[in-house]
Amino acid sequence: MPVTYGTIGSGWITDSWISAASKSKKWELVAVYSRDQEKGNEFGNKHGCSTVFSSLDQFAANKNMQAVYIASPNSLHYEQAKQMLLAHKHVILEKPATSTTAELNDLFKIAKQNRVLMIEAYRHIQEANFKLLEKVVNQEKRLGPIYGASFQYASYSSRYNNVLNGETPNIFSLDFGGGSLVDIGVYPVTFAVALFGAPKSQTYVPYICRTGVDGGGVIVLQYDNFGVQINHAKAYTSSAPCEVYGEHGTLTMNATTDISTIKHLNSQTKETEELAGSYKTAEKPFVNMEEEATEFARIVEEDDIAAAGKLEEVSKIVLNITQDLRRQNGILYPADKDEKESTGETIARVIQPV
Repeated sequence: MPVTYGTIGSGWITDSWISAASKSKKWELVAVYSRDQEKGNEFGNKHGCSTVFSSLDQFAANKNMQAVYIASPNSLHYEQAKQMLLAHKHVILEKPATSTTAELNDLFKIAKQNRVLMIEAYRHIQEANFKLLEKVVNQEKRLGPIYGASFQYASYSSRYNNVLNGETPNIFSLDFGGGSLVDIGVYPVTFAVALFGAPKSQTYVPYICRTGVDGGGVIVLQYDNFGVQINHAKAYTSSAPCEVYGEHGTLTMNATTDISTIKHLNSQTKETEELAGSYKTAEKPFVNMEEEATEFARIVEEDDIAAAGKLEEVSKIVLNITQDLRRQNGILYPADKDEKESTGETIARVIQPV
């Protein structure tokens, strides 16, 4: 039987999830929540769902719903996920799951106490070609000792035009927990963490835009014997590939998401071999989320605590990195300020936006 679920959030990413979940045949949409009943009805009709709530309490109390997919503005994730977990619903929470590590740890604790699962929706590390890459990175014969890596995700956002015009879209707002790092920078950061684990330290040189959040920048993750450079942005575009450098060879990928090619260059022979398997593309205008939908349904259906635990560990490491990088550069959200007030600690130096 498919996992019955409801949605919070009615943007394009929710459309993509519903499409992917339907294609996987592992999920059944049974409820929609929207603060605006009329907009909720419109969204529900669009996806063939007639059960629409404008009350979050009534939505959470729906007994026909096993899980909830949450893709609301970042700053709302914590409270909404907490309410769903306390109502004994599994939660698939779009990245970034929360603004702070304290919030994230609390959600995982509540999930365990209520015997439900919470999964942060990092779709790209569920791709078949990423899982193939994980295996190849650990093959001594192909790479040997790893000396470094370079990962990219820099794509100019149409909403940055709004910033340039004096507006503040949610994704570029401090109040809504926005910025390039938490929106798309987390993709290459998660990519690195899933491949190499937690770094020893991290540094960040961001471009701070008018609204006070980062429009992009360069990150360095320091591991025991190598570094990983990450270039991400919503204020500019990069067409550079992604690479992992080893003594025996170099792996080159087209991107950190939607991996369609993994090329191995032999350092000695200079021969190149394509390793990637077939790539499942999503029909426009949706993004590829079918592999994550299938895997998350399996984890829920089988109550696979081990798999959920591995994803939890990745989420915790990634948020620890991004929180530290933000605070290093004075990019503070309301949740950071609440934490500062409750602990009395100074958590960051403030850098004025340019």
